[in-house]
Amino acid sequence: MSHLFLLCLLLSFLNFAASQDDVVMQALKSSLNLTSDVDWSNPNPCKWVTVQCDGSSRVTGIQLKQKGIRGTLPPNLQNLSELVILELFSNKISGPIPDLSGLTNLQTLNLHDNLFISTPENLFSGMNSLEEVYLDDNPFPSWEIPETVKEATSLKNLSLVNCNLTGSIPDFFSSETLPSLASLNLSRNNLHGGLPSSFAASSLQQLYLNGQQLNGSISVLQNMTSLVEVVLQGRQELTGTISPSFAKLDSLETINLHSNQLTGSIPTELTTLPKLRILDVSHNNISYCDVPKFSASVKVLTSGGGGCGESSKKSSIVRIILPVLVGALCLVGLGVCLYAKKRRRPAKVQSPNTNMVIHPHHSGDSDAIELAVAAESSYSHSGSANSDIHVVESGNLVISIQVLRSVTNNFSEENILGTGGFGVVYKGELNDGTKIAVKRMESSASVVSDKGLAEFKSEIDVLTKMRHRHLVALLGYCLDGNERLLVYEYMPRGTLSQHLFHWKEEERKPLDWTRRLAIALDVARGVEYLHTFAHQSFIHRDLKPSNILLGDDMRAKVSDFGLVRLAPEGNYSIETRVAGTFGYLAPEYAVTGRVTTMLDIYSLGVILMELVTGRKALDVTQREDSVHLVTWFRRVAASKVRDENAFKNAIDPNIKLDEETLASR
Repeated sequence: MSHLFLLCLLLSFLNFAASQDDVVMQALKSSLNLTSDVDWSNPNPCKWVTVQCDGSSRVTGIQLKQKGIRGTLPPNLQNLSELVILELFSNKISGPIPDLSGLTNLQTLNLHDNLFISTPENLFSGMNSLEEVYLDDNPFPSWEIPETVKEATSLKNLSLVNCNLTGSIPDFFSSETLPSLASLNLSRNNLHGGLPSSFAASSLQQLYLNGQQLNGSISVLQNMTSLVEVVLQGRQELTGTISPSFAKLDSLETINLHSNQLTGSIPTELTTLPKLRILDVSHNNISYCDVPKFSASVKVLTSGGGGCGESSKKSSIVRIILPVLVGALCLVGLGVCLYAKKRRRPAKVQSPNTNMVIHPHHSGDSDAIELAVAAESSYSHSGSANSDIHVVESGNLVISIQVLRSVTNNFSEENILGTGGFGVVYKGELNDGTKIAVKRMESSASVVSDKGLAEFKSEIDVLTKMRHRHLVALLGYCLDGNERLLVYEYMPRGTLSQHLFHWKEEERKPLDWTRRLAIALDVARGVEYLHTFAHQSFIHRDLKPSNILLGDDMRAKVSDFGLVRLAPEGNYSIETRVAGTFGYLAPEYAVTGRVTTMLDIYSLGVILMELVTGRKALDVTQREDSVHLVTWFRRVAASKVRDENAFKNAIDPNIKLDEETLASR
């Protein structure tokens, strides 16, 4: 009799639990705006598409992924105590992520690429079955990696990419605390500090920490014996040398230390790593004398470093950044002041012949492709005539017009990203998932044969000579009859102009001060490379917010090189046809047509004024005496003597000011 009672009690409990699941699922259905292809009309949630249940009608899986669904998550979601998989990625679900501490059986939590605005304070608490977590690409406010991660003792993969993490990396990623953790991806956040010592005692196989603000030594890596891939690239301040002990990590396949402050040389011992495929130590202070000979299967990248046989030099970025920042914060018209300081009557140098025809060929640098200039010739291609995509002898990708029509939906208006003097820019996606931006020249014969063709050649000429993290990358091009198309990396956050001047109508958040400062530094570094570190010195001639593109991580890249010119050596100028955008042109250039690298410095100063004030270089909606930003800015600077609040009143009201920011004046 007692056994029968217990059985009845158990059945009652199961029925109650199942009915509780029904309540939660109905709440979830009500809180989401489901798309037409998601059928949740049946009264029984276990019959719904994308929902899985066990034999007791308990919900074990919800997989609503890549549907574009809007809405929020109900607060009682944690009552689905038998839930094993929750996958809602690539939707537009917003609001807070609710308390999930009751999901003790949850193994997979995938909420990446949504619009969630916060995480619960007890995230990971009680979730000791959790194996995979993906919260990438959500617009959370600043938050730190929570201590409660330690409670997820079964965790194998933790991915928190581009979700506004701040603070330092906590020191609990060891095998003792998280024995199963194999992959840690914290890329494109705002983490600072050093690599924690607990990494040495971890079982990590993949470690991705690119795009941070990390510093300190990388020595802990040499003790991570399970490591297969390590990616630490991205304008960081990691220091020290690459130890020969890395050769003991015989599972290593990828070592990416691009753009740090590493010194020393590449140890010969690394050539013994049996599985190594990529070694990227470019843009460090490493000596590239006597680079060890690796097997042909290993790709070794060493560009932009300490060189060979010469001591490391301090970057001349201070020459650009410091005057710009100090000038703006002190309300001195930076561009005007710098331009006036350098102003003098230069010697005359004739402009090089602009009627050039470009032929690709290899340069001496394996990481840069040069384009030779000839007086009369045509582009030369290689590869099968029937091929859709092939590589010319320079290594540049030539993409057929058929492929570009396909990936842009036949150049559909829905795919338009923007327009310019060259033509129209379209968004596309290749078969392998690579997103691209396709710049299409206007196809009329007059445009192709004149200005547009010259700009087309100019962009290919410049971008195949240079590779820099703050210059937009050219992926390929197409020449087909009158069609001229350039294919670039896709920058998903659009232009700086959109974020500065059109954020309300595009329903964006205004840029905060930290982000504006980072963008200013990025642009200045790109300009510095053009002027100083490229194989030849170039003048952009059209720096402005609409030619500054932003990536997923909101880092900036300079684009649109159609008006670029080679810079003359010494204290000379080039005489050219005046080109560019009014408001960003140095006054003397607009009058004489003579250009030096100081033209770009002037434009950079104007952009910085726009970042500080939130006003356009030329704004006809302002009073007549305030239309021109530089003129107005100089008046504000002059009035600072009489009015100590002049600076504060000139700052963009959308910037939240604190005493530290104001003190930096």
